[in-house]
Order: sequence, then structure tokens, then C-alpha cells
Amino acid sequence: MGAAVQPDSGFMEKILFLAHTEPDGGLAQAALEALHGAKALCDELKGASLEAGLVGAQTQPAADTVGGIGVARVFVVTGGEFAAARYASDAVAAEAIARTTGATIVVAAATSRWNRVLPAVACRLGGRADAHVAGVQVRAGALTVSRWYYRQRMEARLSRAQRPWFLLLDPGGQPPWQGTPTPTNVEALTVPVPESCRRTQVTGIRAPATYTQTIRPDAELLFVAGAGWTKKQGDGQTHGADAERLILEFLRLSRASLGSSKSLVDLSGEGQTVLSFLSHLNQVGQTGSTPRHPKGLATCCHGEEPHTVGWRFVGQRRAINLDPNCGWARGKADVLYAADAFAVMARVNSLLGAGGR
Repeated sequence: MGAAVQPDSGFMEKILFLAHTEPDGGLAQAALEALHGAKALCDELKGASLEAGLVGAQTQPAADTVGGIGVARVFVVTGGEFAAARYASDAVAAEAIARTTGATIVVAAATSRWNRVLPAVACRLGGRADAHVAGVQVRAGALTVSRWYYRQRMEARLSRAQRPWFLLLDPGGQPPWQGTPTPTNVEALTVPVPESCRRTQVTGIRAPATYTQTIRPDAELLFVAGAGWTKKQGDGQTHGADAERLILEFLRLSRASLGSSKSLVDLSGEGQTVLSFLSHLNQVGQTGSTPRHPKGLATCCHGEEPHTVGWRFVGQRRAINLDPNCGWARGKADVLYAADAFAVMARVNSLLGAGGR
């Protein structure tokens, strides 16, 4: 285990941007956001330096991207063994890069891959890690971070003296880096793959066709369906098949991301009509996810606090509900359409299909 560093008044921070690359060797949106955050932090901390570490099957395209931001050095761990997300190989790669650079602050995106690895790497190095970091600030020369607790209901600001300090930035909290890539020389590190990795082999990835995907973190619009879609309508009957058709057609035409209220995804356990393409992965709210999209449209849900807490980071909020006194109307939506969601979405799909806006 490495010795922790305790910064003093004359201490100069050494920042490491750490990322895993995509199959094409580039950086995903979340990584580009973390790169922007690392650069901004380096600019604010007096005397700080910035280096980069990359892990993946291919790393040169990503190295050229970070080279455009002006990093001092780029270290890479490259090879087919480091292509897939695997704890043992990711941990030794990240540890080797952190030890080589001697970084005191490590900035990475809070992806599922890094969230399960970097806290352990921090422990190996005698440091500390904070995941789900929403913001980074430098005040009077001191570094503080903001972090959400209790399903984004409480925000805390904290600082640490212990180094190295691993900061995993939540996606959506920073603008992505958009600089021009620059051809960059890399320093390759040779990292032995743990024997435990050889017991299993990644033979490929099976994923649904893109047109069946309903969760799209980078979508411009979040479309949320509530339990009202499966309730009895004006004719006294349920219209689950029509609801599925309208929602799926809208998702296909708009490329929106699909969310759901907890009450709707729970219906499957109550023996009621359900939407077959929904699961708890779509759930938005206090016990679900807190997505970040520029716009949001809620349909057939009442806007109760446990649900709308998941909309904290959605920019423009609109809702469709037959009840003009629902929770959305009490300051939780920018615009409320007091209308039948079936009729509204049928008309919207018609306009989208005709090339309308």
C-alpha cells in the first residue's frame, strides 16, 4: 500500500485525468466531460500540472483528443485484455498509471466501470475516493467538491487533506471538451494481467438492436410514462396495446429516452396491465434514476414528490395530464397540458411522421 500525501501550504497538486476508451479508441461523452473538469481544475489550482492516463484495446485516438487540451504527458495501458470492463485488469491498469504519475488528484468519469474499481485503487495507494461528484470548486486556493446524498435531495460540500484523492464526476455535470485533437506521443506502460483474468474470456458483446433501445442518456428529450397509460379511459376500457404503439412510435421518431414512474413498473407484480417494454431500469425518481436531459415530457403521471425528485437535473419540464390540479401544476412543470395523452401523442406522432417539429 502506498503512503498517503498530506498537502501543506506550499504543496502543488498533480492532476491525473483517467479514462477507459471506447471500442474505436475514442472517448465517450462522460469521459469528455471529466476531461473538461480536469482541465478547469488544473487552471484554477495555482501551480498544478495535468497528465492523462488511458486504458483500453486502442488508445491513440483518445490520446490525440487529450493532447489537444495541453496535457504534459499521456500514459497508456493498451491491449485486448483491457478492452472489456473487468475488475482485476482495470484495477491493475489504473493503479500502475496512478503510481507512475505520482498524481495527488485523479479525475475520472463516474461510469459503472470506474465506480466499482477506483475506490479500491485509492485504498491500495493509501488515498481516498469520492464517487458521484456533482461539482468541483477552488476557493482561497483550497479544493472542495459537491456531492449529492439521499437520492439527490441533499447536497454536501467537502474537502480532504489526504492524497491521492480520486474524484469520479457524475455525467451531465460538466460541458464536454470540444477542442481540436492533436497528434500526441504516448508513454506505454507494461502491466501484467492478473492470473484471475485468464480464467474467463470475453468472447463478444450481445446487445439489443438500436431501435429497441429505450434508455438513451445522450438524448435531447426524456419521455416519462406514468400509470395512467394503463388505466381505464373515457370509454371504461383499458388500451394497453394502443399505449404501447403510441409510446414506441414516439420513441422511434424522436429518439427520446424513456423513463417511467415507480407505480407503472410495479404494476407487473400486481397482475395489472403493463407496458411490455418497461422495466425498473426505466424508473425515474426517488427510488430510481436521476437522469440529465435538456428537456423532459411527463405523461399520465401526477407529479408527486418521490417521482419529480428524479427530474432535478432536467432542464425544461412539460407534462400532460387530464387533471389540471395534479402535482405538475403546482410549480413542478414549466408547462402543463390539461389534455388526453392518447390524443396528444397521436397528434405529435402524426406531425413527426410528416416531418413536422
